[in-house]
Amino acid sequence: MSKVLDILKTRKFWSEFLIMTVGMFITACAVYYFLVPSKLIIGTISGLSIVLSTVSDQLFGVALPVSTMILIINAILLVLAYFLIGKEFGIKTVYTALILGPLTRVLEKFAPWEDFVQPGTTSIMGDIWFDLLCFVLLLSAAQAVLFSINASTGGLDILAKIVNKYLHFDIGKSVTVAGGIICCTAFAINPFNMVVIGLIGTWINGIVVDYFTASLHNRKRVCIVSKDYERLRQYIIGDLQRGCTLYEVIGGYTNEKSIELETLLTKDEFSKLMTYINTNQVNAFITAGNVSEVYGFWHKNKKARKHADAR
Repeated sequence: MSKVLDILKTRKFWSEFLIMTVGMFITACAVYYFLVPSKLIIGTISGLSIVLSTVSDQLFGVALPVSTMILIINAILLVLAYFLIGKEFGIKTVYTALILGPLTRVLEKFAPWEDFVQPGTTSIMGDIWFDLLCFVLLLSAAQAVLFSINASTGGLDILAKIVNKYLHFDIGKSVTVAGGIICCTAFAINPFNMVVIGLIGTWINGIVVDYFTASLHNRKRVCIVSKDYERLRQYIIGDLQRGCTLYEVIGGYTNEKSIELETLLTKDEFSKLMTYINTNQVNAFITAGNVSEVYGFWHKNKKARKHADAR
């Protein structure tokens, strides 16, 4: 219990809690305003909820709200995940999966989509392709932000993990398979061309998520050859609070031995380094390239330095 209270007191918990809530609210807006009116089915749990809600209305004359269907399906998937995947499934996914339904319900009650469309139409943007584009951009941005804090929107991610574990597909193909199956359920309520549009949207969603995720994690690998490497090393370690590696290199043209300094920086830190080099007129040969993923002690070293400075 004391550990839980300690976590609740941290700034990191509340900042991530806020990010998850805002991310899921954006997801709810994307689903409710761009999928529900047109009944456009993308490979998501929200899309499946639209299908089931429509089918229940056609068969039984009672249409359960999409928000209720989302909540029920996510709750079932979370139970399946506990037994089929294991306890590793984090509380972040539990929270995001269960909050989507209630957030959609809030939109249904206080800002129904019918208030934002032209009379007799079922499209916010007036065109199904524009609805698809807006949905994909909003959803992909929200997913990328949630992935960056080790969370997810739940739903399809849970289904993909189950497919991954028992059918032994890699996680990317698992998402595609799960999304494609959900898209195909749209044959129950939509014509063939709408199902094809949904499949295209599912494919585009995966591409855009990859793009946003890579953009959030991009770092600069900077390589510097300079006689003033010691001054640059001290600036990187002391001011930027980043590590660096020194290599002895031999110039292919001059055959002279030099020291090459290599470091990984954020875009902002790289800008500060270049400003320092230009301001102090450091003579250096510099190359820089993008790195999409960084693992290991990237954050740990900087946090350790901050704690040491605080003491």
